[in-house]
Amino acid sequence: MKSNPTPLAPKADKDTVRRHNLSLVLRAVHDEGETTRAAVAARVGLTRAAVSSLVEQLLESGCLTESGKTFSGQAGRPGTVLKPARTGPAGAGVEINVDYVTVCVVDLAGTDRVRLTEHVDNRGAAPADVLARAARIAARALDSAQEQELRPAGVTLALPGLVAAGKVRQAPNLGWNRVPAQDLFARSLGELRPGTGALAVRSENEANLAALAELWFGGRDEARTFLYVSGEIGVGGALVLDGELLRGAHGFAGEIGHVPLDPAGPPCRCGARGCLEQYAGQLALLRAAGIDEDSGAAGVAELERRARAGDERAVTVIGTAGLMLGRVLSGAVNLLDPQAVVLGGIYRALLPWLSPPADAELAERVVSGLWSGGSGRLRASSAAGDAARGAAALVVEDVLDDPAGWARDEPAASATSAPDEPR
Repeated sequence: MKSNPTPLAPKADKDTVRRHNLSLVLRAVHDEGETTRAAVAARVGLTRAAVSSLVEQLLESGCLTESGKTFSGQAGRPGTVLKPARTGPAGAGVEINVDYVTVCVVDLAGTDRVRLTEHVDNRGAAPADVLARAARIAARALDSAQEQELRPAGVTLALPGLVAAGKVRQAPNLGWNRVPAQDLFARSLGELRPGTGALAVRSENEANLAALAELWFGGRDEARTFLYVSGEIGVGGALVLDGELLRGAHGFAGEIGHVPLDPAGPPCRCGARGCLEQYAGQLALLRAAGIDEDSGAAGVAELERRARAGDERAVTVIGTAGLMLGRVLSGAVNLLDPQAVVLGGIYRALLPWLSPPADAELAERVVSGLWSGGSGRLRASSAAGDAARGAAALVVEDVLDDPAGWARDEPAASATSAPDEPR
């Protein structure tokens, strides 16, 4: 007998069942992009009458639109096309990194509708000032979303370092320790938009959210268990296991940038020595290549340009980083057995020079023999996936999970359709 049995959920009542079925129907339309009531009924296993009733509620709440007719080629009347609404519920994501802030608003289909980025050095700045700046950028993005008749259901903060319970426990590259980032940001945003009502704010590690973006928008359905590694000034990681993010016991899983390669190596901002970040992070790469380490995205672009031109120093620097990355990844692959390793952030652009030495290390050190050179298991992230988009999509997931809850919290929601999608 289990010593700690899982508590039983309360018995489902009619309202609970209907809310669950609303989610089933909305997700079915969301996953297909466009479909019909009959196709939804066949997919979710409900009667057509039940699906029609649920669809009407989703149309009324602004989650779905319908337009036109579609012919299935079978007997019977043509069906009306259902689509996720381009107005109404949306999600907002705010990525705060060491040298930039990005805000993204996506609609219910996960399409970028607003994206703002400001390149700014956040190191040495007071956390409250950084979060207030991010709130100002977010306020502009939310105003733009409102002009498009979008109503974000919440905001997710994507933050580097150890994030739990709304606080950044430690972000070495920002110099943050025990910063109540969620509360500070929410307060600043509320002061900037006092008449629009308080938006729910949550926070999550940026690599985790980038991994979720890769899962949801990467377009590779066959890889639902993968290790995601984000190369920025810091090096972050996240593990997606059978389509679910693995956070660890305290929410701190994935800090691959602080795996030690040499205990006598260069000092790291985390307080240790010889961490992967000191060999394969953005600052280390630019410094070794003789490029201003504070030049940010422009410096990375210059490093890529030099490598493409065949500059020996640039190629050697990236290759050495790939070697060190491959050594750490081989241990992670032996431990976790992912289907793939996905490299994001600056690694995406540098992959042609990173991957050969990294692949060689994986081929030599992974015991399964499945990671031979050219296996394709080490690959670049999708252009559609980044932490800000993953943060925004996490809010959309809440709406998909409980559209009735969103409609209840949005009394102004209506069945107004997008101009190009008449009902």
